[in-house]
Amino acid sequence: MDSSVDRQSMQRLDRDSLEQHQLQRLNDLLGAVLPTNHFYAHKFSGVAPQLASLDQLGNLPYTSKTEIVGEDEDGWAANRTFERTRYTRFHQTSGTRGRPLIVLDTAEDWHWWIEGWQYVLDAAKITSGDVCMLAFSFGPFIGFWSAFDAVLQRGCLGISGGGLSTHARLERMETLEATCLFCTPSYALRMAEVASEVGIDLRQLSIRTIVVAGEPGGSIVSVRNQIETAWDARVLDHSGATEIGPWGYGTLEGGGLYVNEAEFLAEFINYETGVPAAEGELSELVLTTLGRAGNPVIRYRTGDLVRPRWSAQDENIRFVFLEGGVLGRVDDMLIIRGVNILPSSVEQVIRNFPEVAEYRITAQREGALDRLQVEVEDRQQSPDRIAAELQLRLGLNIEVAAVPIGTLPRFEGKAERFFDRRKMSG
Repeated sequence: MDSSVDRQSMQRLDRDSLEQHQLQRLNDLLGAVLPTNHFYAHKFSGVAPQLASLDQLGNLPYTSKTEIVGEDEDGWAANRTFERTRYTRFHQTSGTRGRPLIVLDTAEDWHWWIEGWQYVLDAAKITSGDVCMLAFSFGPFIGFWSAFDAVLQRGCLGISGGGLSTHARLERMETLEATCLFCTPSYALRMAEVASEVGIDLRQLSIRTIVVAGEPGGSIVSVRNQIETAWDARVLDHSGATEIGPWGYGTLEGGGLYVNEAEFLAEFINYETGVPAAEGELSELVLTTLGRAGNPVIRYRTGDLVRPRWSAQDENIRFVFLEGGVLGRVDDMLIIRGVNILPSSVEQVIRNFPEVAEYRITAQREGALDRLQVEVEDRQQSPDRIAAELQLRLGLNIEVAAVPIGTLPRFEGKAERFFDRRKMSG
C-alpha cells in the first residue's frame, strides 16, 4: 500500500479501532524495551509488562523530564534502551528550560522520526516538486535535522540555511525559487523585518507554505495573520520535542494541532485537579511514544498546556484536536489579581498591532500575586493603546512601556520573550 494512503486511512480510524492499534503498538514497544531498558524496568517493577486494554495504562507511573535528565553530569538521557554502539544519531535539547539533554536514536528510531514528519508534510501539501528552505542554524537540535531528512525522503530539493545570514537566506530563497519555508514563527517575522530593511518584497517570492514550530505562535491567530500577510503564504503549525518526537501537526486553514495518534498515545490531565481532563478543559499533555524503542517515553508529562477536543474536526482526520495548539507551559501560568493567564494570551493581543516590531514580558511577584510588565518596540510610540487593548481583551491592567526600535533581542530559534523573575522577587 502507498504510504500516503496508509496515513490517510490511519487518520480516518474510528476511536475503537485507533485504540486497538495503539494498544498493540504499546505492547510491542514494552516487549521490545523491557527488561533491557533499565530506566523503565525499574519504574515498572511489579507491573504487568503487557496491557489487556488501554484502561490499564493508569497502572503505569508517569515519566517526568527531571527523571530522564537524571544525575548524569554530561547530560545523557537516562531512558536509553541499548548500548551506545546501537545508536547512529546524536542530538541535544536547547537547554532553554534547564540543563541540555543528550538524546540518541538508532537507525530504526530515525526512520520512525522521518515517517512521523510525513504527516506534517501531507498537511502542508508539500510534494516532491517543492523547493524547501530550512532556515535553521543546524546545530545539535533534532527538529532541524529531522525536517531536512523528511523533505529529502519526499523527493523535495532541500536547502540548508545553516551558516547563512538572514539576508543571505532571503536571497537564496529568491534565487532558487523556494516554495516552502521551515522556521520558527518568530524567525518568519524577523525575516520579514530584514526583507523590508534590504528592499526585498516577500510577496514576490515563490514561498507558498511556511511550516513553523518551537513556539505557540503558529496557532495564535494574530501571529499567523502577520506572517501570512507579510509573505503572502499559508502557515502550518507543527509541534515536537527532542525527547518525544514529531507529535503534532496543524492545518493550512487555521490554528490548532492534531496529535499524531498513529504514533503517539495522548492523555490529558486537568490543570487544576490533576484528574483526566474532559473535552475543552485546560490540561497538561501527556504522551507515550509508540515506535521509538531506543529512547522511549511512556506517560511523559510534557508540561505543555492544551485544550483537547475529541469531537470530529474534519471527517478526514479523527485524531484528537488541540484547540489553539500548545497554549503555553505549566510553569508559565501566571496569576494576575486572581486571574489565570498565559504569556501566549498577551502575545495574541500584542500581535494585533502590526506597528510592534518586538516585545518582551517580565513577570515579578508582589506578595501572593504576580505582576506583569510588557516592553514593546512600537513604531507609533503609543503604548497606552496597547495597554488599553490588553485591559479590554484580558480584563487586566498591565503596564506597557515603549522602548527604542532595535533594542530588544531578535531570534532565529526559539524566542525567549518571557522572563520569569517571580522566584527572584518572592
